[in-house]
Amino acid sequence: GISNPLIWRCPTPKIQQLYKEHITANHLDVGVGTGYFLKKCIEDPNSRIGLVDMNVNSLEHASKKLAEFNPETYKRNVTEPLLLACEDYDSISVNYLLHCLPGDIEVKGEIFDELNEYLSDDGVVFGSTLLSQDIDRPFFARMLMKFYNEKGVFHNENDSLGDLMNALSARYRTFNVEVVGCAVLFWGKGPKKRN
Repeated sequence: GISNPLIWRCPTPKIQQLYKEHITANHLDVGVGTGYFLKKCIEDPNSRIGLVDMNVNSLEHASKKLAEFNPETYKRNVTEPLLLACEDYDSISVNYLLHCLPGDIEVKGEIFDELNEYLSDDGVVFGSTLLSQDIDRPFFARMLMKFYNEKGVFHNENDSLGDLMNALSARYRTFNVEVVGCAVLFWGKGPKKRN
């Protein structure tokens, strides 16, 4: 209610709209947070929902919030092989996750390769991230990002729009990015076959 509209200048309803446009009834959420967007945006009561997070508290909180869907939960670190024994998903979300991962976008982009192992041929990966490069950042956003980077909460000092577009175009048949304040909302559809 505060950070999104006032500091990052990306109103929460914009992210909610991204979810509503791309979430399917066969969905995997990676980096689940509180489960807020899933709870708001799942429309099919028979949806298959998977949750991936390395934080057991986040997994428990989100799975309780989404208990009516009996979600599949996986305690995993997304920077390592996920090793999920499951059928493919038709949509996968990574909301506000990339800017928390170590490395530059080229390194972070490798998580798309891992996620694509669990994505159907016409499936979509979507999400949002906060950038430090190629965008206009208001004063308070610059200061808060600097603080979070110094504390190791964020790792986005070198994250740029161009690098994110390159990561998506290398891995998906079609993709889109939309800059909203300090955030970029993105999706990639139809994973390219890996060599």
